[in-house]
Amino acid sequence: MNRLFKWLGLSKHDALKRNRQFFYDLNWNKPLEDYDFVVFDTELTGLDPRRDEIVSIGAVKVRNLRIALGRNFFCYAQPNQPLPKNSTLIHNITPSQIVDAPPLQDILPDFVDFIHGAVVVGHFVSIDLSFLNRATRDHMGGKIKNPIVDTMKMAQYYEDHRHRHYYEDAASNLSFSLNGLAKKYGLPLFEKHDALEDAMQTAYLFLFLIKRFRNLGISTLRDLFRGQKMAAFSSDQDSYTA
Repeated sequence: MNRLFKWLGLSKHDALKRNRQFFYDLNWNKPLEDYDFVVFDTELTGLDPRRDEIVSIGAVKVRNLRIALGRNFFCYAQPNQPLPKNSTLIHNITPSQIVDAPPLQDILPDFVDFIHGAVVVGHFVSIDLSFLNRATRDHMGGKIKNPIVDTMKMAQYYEDHRHRHYYEDAASNLSFSLNGLAKKYGLPLFEKHDALEDAMQTAYLFLFLIKRFRNLGISTLRDLFRGQKMAAFSSDQDSYTA
């Protein structure tokens, strides 16, 4: 579809152009509380980005390093193929729940507007991002350009720092799953495999880690992306080099 956009001479969707324009002159040196963050999650029909599809998107906004209550995004999306039974066993989304859901292409512009101007956060976010960017390429003519933070990589950096600097025993059996980290850090627990609930769970983890990172001298967006071993930048490297 992206090739079709180019072949027909069609420009990127206005929401994508606004998104791209915002980050051209991003100031990376402001305190972290000065940035908006959007924490998101998706539920999928499977894990093959060439064949499977997004069936649900959930997201919450974080402003001034606080969850912005009431500023949520949630929707079901109607896939092009019948919903596989094995995916329902994971996320509990049934065909009856999505029978009247709009197709993903009708949802994407609203979601791109929702993340406009925000640093996007997810847990093991590369999977969600690959599906999201494939969808925006196919239906909107391009990819999102938001900086991307991965809370799993943040947790790996934090645990590595504790081990190296405080001589704590490395937890070889530590789970870096979202639920495993929430339990380890004593965070409120939300329902697993629900896009909005997982987004909220990730938001709590993100804020917990940001508070710990301040003790490590990480106070700006540039610091966050330059953190040793963090590798949390999964947007286009040629577009964003902090």
